[in-house]
Amino acid sequence: MPDPSDLIQRAATIAVLVENEAGVLARVIGLFSGRGYNIDSLTVAPVDAEGRLSRITIVTSGTEMVIEQIKAQLDRLVPVHKVADLTLEGPHLNRELALIKVVGSGSARQEALRLADAFRARVVDATTESFVFEMTGSGEKLDAFINLMRPLGLAEVSRTGAVAIARGTRSLSV
Repeated sequence: MPDPSDLIQRAATIAVLVENEAGVLARVIGLFSGRGYNIDSLTVAPVDAEGRLSRITIVTSGTEMVIEQIKAQLDRLVPVHKVADLTLEGPHLNRELALIKVVGSGSARQEALRLADAFRARVVDATTESFVFEMTGSGEKLDAFINLMRPLGLAEVSRTGAVAIARGTRSLSV
């Protein structure tokens, strides 16, 4: 009989330090798609002064065994320097950026501005008929704000996906 803990799904925020070269992201994505693993969020950008290293932040979910397989398989890819499961390794910061366009007039417009202020969203574009808000925070905070904007004229959303970093002295450097 399988251990019940083997069936429990958990979210994982995995940071991967890789060589910044053509094809690396395709290989990482291929690892996920080839095994039927889902990627909930993916961000990638160069992180060193010379531009030779990139950091990939992947948010995924699965059983403990699946997440361990993902980390082991990522670690075996040739251009990968380091893999860290920030979710397990201790306290970490996790943020997203979103641009949220709301189209409306009258009281809906005023309510959108009031809620934006409460959520610390910044107006980055305004016309007489629309606002574009810029907001950073946890995915849950962004989801809550976006859901409140739906009845007020939500027109479009663009999100970056999660970026994460360990708190304190721990780092992903090579």
